[in-house]
Amino acid sequence: MPHHQHHNATHAATGVPNPPAVNPPCSIATRTRLHTLSAETRHAFITEAISNGMPPHICQLLAGHKDINVTMNYNTIYPQQAISAHRDFIARRRALRPADEYRPVTDAEWNEFRGHFARRKVALGDCGRAYGTPCAHENACLRCPLLRPDPAEKPRLAEIILNLAVRIEEAQDRGQLGEAQGRKADLAAAKDKLAQMDYIAASRRVTVDLGMPAFAQAAPQAITASPNPEEA
Repeated sequence: MPHHQHHNATHAATGVPNPPAVNPPCSIATRTRLHTLSAETRHAFITEAISNGMPPHICQLLAGHKDINVTMNYNTIYPQQAISAHRDFIARRRALRPADEYRPVTDAEWNEFRGHFARRKVALGDCGRAYGTPCAHENACLRCPLLRPDPAEKPRLAEIILNLAVRIEEAQDRGQLGEAQGRKADLAAAKDKLAQMDYIAASRRVTVDLGMPAFAQAAPQAITASPNPEEA
């Protein structure tokens, strides 16, 4: 029995339908007009067809490609398409979020947002707390780890350190040990902020040398094949 008759009889006996016939590759005599067009025209045709909604597998059949990846390589993505696709993506993402998150901002809310950054400026530098969060240390900025000290305020901090030393001595003389203990904590924090100021100022002055790679490092290394022992 020929192979194709045996193949059909097997499918009929098992009840499995025959697979669809695969068209042979187009010959020169049977090629359509699209097959004989230039590469630029084929690129333009496939790009316009897919952009206007034609399924890629239909374009694959029209172009005569065996692999759909070849057809997709013919499809050119224009910048406007990328922008439109990104806008559609943003619209889909926003549709998943509550609608009140995208309402217009009121003047009071905008002023509150801007005022947050204005209120972050303190005597010794800038406060690093996040927006919408209150001061966790009741404006005790000297002890606050979120304070980023400004080196320009170093003379002011030096005066505070001297004043704290005087207040500690005065509290000890009056027997106010609790007051003296609190001012000692302030003094330790002030000295820590002073060290931070020195570090920030030094880091601004230092220029980091990234170095210049040597030619031997930048040039590709030549690989010399080992001599063949049979030829030696």
